[in-house]
Amino acid sequence: MWTALKQQIRPTDIIIIVILIILSFVPFFVFTSYHAGTQNDGEPTIAIVSINGEVVDEFVLAEDTPHQEITYYPNDGQYNIIEIDGPRIRVKEDNSPDQIAVQTSWISRPGQTSICLPHRLMIEIKGGQSFDDDVIY
Repeated sequence: MWTALKQQIRPTDIIIIVILIILSFVPFFVFTSYHAGTQNDGEPTIAIVSINGEVVDEFVLAEDTPHQEITYYPNDGQYNIIEIDGPRIRVKEDNSPDQIAVQTSWISRPGQTSICLPHRLMIEIKGGQSFDDDVIY
């Protein structure tokens, strides 16, 4: 079996495979370095809580932000408990069937979101320079 495989593979095949493996990591390094260059430039990190597309609360996320738990009632029979702990926020508990937002757990970096789709509740982290600031229209 190995002798048949050795006859089919040429040295240029190995070179091409190695180049393709290296190139597969290029997007990771590009986006990682781009994100590192867009940290909070002194601007506060803000968590925006919205229900049905309407902003209902905004919280500054910093090391000195006190621990809080806030309950929202998007509709009759629905609830979401939001927990804020310093520079991070999460949906601690809700009564949606899938528990996707609860499983998302803590978010703290600009651009991250936690969404409870059945309740139409969304937590979005904004702050510093966003990725859309460099787009020219």
